[in-house]
Amino acid sequence: MARDTTDQTPLSSVSELAAYMAEGPRPKEKFKIGTEHEKFVFFTKDNGPVPYFGDASISALLKGMQARLGWEPIMDGANIIGLGEQSGMGAISIEPGGQFELSGAPVATLHETATEAAEHMALVKEIAEPMGIGFLGIGGSPKWTLAETPVMPKSRYGIMTRYMPKVGSKGLDMMYRTCTIQVNLDFSSEEDMAAKMRVSMKLQSIATALFASSPFTEGKTNGQLSWRGDIWRDTDNQRSGILPFVFNSDFGYADYAKWALDVPMYFVVRDGKYHDCTHITFRQFMDGALKGTLSDWAPTMGDWTNHLSTLFPDVRLKRFLEMRGADGGPLENISALPAFWVGLLYDDTALADAAELTKDWSFEDVVAMRDAVPSKGFDATICGASVLDIAKEAVAISRRGLKARSRLNAQSEDESIFLAPLDDVLSSGKTLAQQMLAQYEGEWNRSVEPVFEAYRY
Repeated sequence: MARDTTDQTPLSSVSELAAYMAEGPRPKEKFKIGTEHEKFVFFTKDNGPVPYFGDASISALLKGMQARLGWEPIMDGANIIGLGEQSGMGAISIEPGGQFELSGAPVATLHETATEAAEHMALVKEIAEPMGIGFLGIGGSPKWTLAETPVMPKSRYGIMTRYMPKVGSKGLDMMYRTCTIQVNLDFSSEEDMAAKMRVSMKLQSIATALFASSPFTEGKTNGQLSWRGDIWRDTDNQRSGILPFVFNSDFGYADYAKWALDVPMYFVVRDGKYHDCTHITFRQFMDGALKGTLSDWAPTMGDWTNHLSTLFPDVRLKRFLEMRGADGGPLENISALPAFWVGLLYDDTALADAAELTKDWSFEDVVAMRDAVPSKGFDATICGASVLDIAKEAVAISRRGLKARSRLNAQSEDESIFLAPLDDVLSSGKTLAQQMLAQYEGEWNRSVEPVFEAYRY
């Protein structure tokens, strides 16, 4: 998220919380695709981490991008922490360890997604290269310890850093040492939201396998194909993972709001200052828990939207759905991830086929698959079928959905062209992480240093 909102609309009842999400639906013909992607920032001379301050730094990158794009700087105190497009449609932000993120504008086609990603990378490289800075497209930091990883001066991250070790063993790794590709997608009604969320929650681990690219930590193999996926198994399970109520046939906005109400908060923002609220839930906040602590203690719609942004289920509901299961990866994966989900969810026949594919999967089945995929990848199973076979079928359904959308580029190619990276891993049966491990054992001579060049944008 690029910036925390300050909507001062007062909240007077719990029913308003679900009503906020109920304002999300849009007509199918107006569905958009919003792609987010993160990358690690490193010095090319020694593959070392890039600090926030200095002439060659994260802040210098942001200032250079601001000068070129003319976007509005997003400040945290005196520090620039991001950029927002004037229209509010796109943003650049930094993750806790300096990971550089583009939150893309909502666009109509995957062709636009691919163009946006390529133009962003071309511009950021143009600004970074004179500083001796490069960008790495994989899912986990391959070399630096937590102590070596820079810390960004962003207030919400300070609160999270203090809180994470209290609620899981891997939260700091998630914050500082992982990268992801995500896509935000629309729904047309509460029923459509529920159908899409149910299917995508079940299939999120399939995306984890398809995009697994984090087999290294601190200069050696870590025993995982998606270390990032494994990290999410013990980050903060009150706000993360698979949500059982999504599997209910009557799931709706109110169920998600009810769950979110009882998840501990991170903060409230008052007059630009972040106040640590990790000791209370949003329900307690609504009941007046901050009365006497803050003069402006009453909850607002801005507090609710900020709280929703601090929840981390595998599929997150706001006024749209966020697909959160994939590792970061090369440039072509930035289009492949949204292609996979758009094909499955934006065509009615494909969505029905995906629902049929997963109809017999119980909550327990999906959790077991989620537990197994980070280490086993395509060799994991669910209900007697291998993840590899399920992934092949899911990609086939996605391809049919993309072809049915028939959104063509200037060469009369439909959006299914963006599934090519997934076709490659499925035909070989080897995840990107397994290909990296083969390189590590072979021509890399058991060193992770070559990964910075091989998977550099």
